[in-house]
Amino acid sequence: MYKDLMIRFTLGGTAVMVSYLITVISPWKILAGIFAAFPAVMITAVLMVGIASGSKKAAKIANGSVFGMIGGVVCVATVWTVLQVNGNWSLSILLGLLLWLICSIIVSSLRDKLRNVRKNTFRTNILVKHKLSTKQDG
Repeated sequence: MYKDLMIRFTLGGTAVMVSYLITVISPWKILAGIFAAFPAVMITAVLMVGIASGSKKAAKIANGSVFGMIGGVVCVATVWTVLQVNGNWSLSILLGLLLWLICSIIVSSLRDKLRNVRKNTFRTNILVKHKLSTKQDG
């Protein structure tokens, strides 16, 4: 457990430190924003689950992180929009995080519903084809 925590702390802390250093050193401030979006948490989670439980579970974590990243786009758009409208950075961050969570959950739920619809449609098509072929044979 301590090894797991140290790896997470090291990777996450390094990503934050690099982002800050780029902000201070670089004349192109947009680079700091790009590095601020570095998916250190996702990489660390996939790495640790892969080590502990294998590639299949790590793939599920990576697959699930897509929903969080889609929510991240909504978060960034929200923070940027609120900052442009009223300049209140604390409100923009709060709303961005809230919409990130809501959007991620909605996208995940929609994907599950679409997957179930596809499975049911596939099963229905197989049953219809089977019934048609048994009627033609009989």
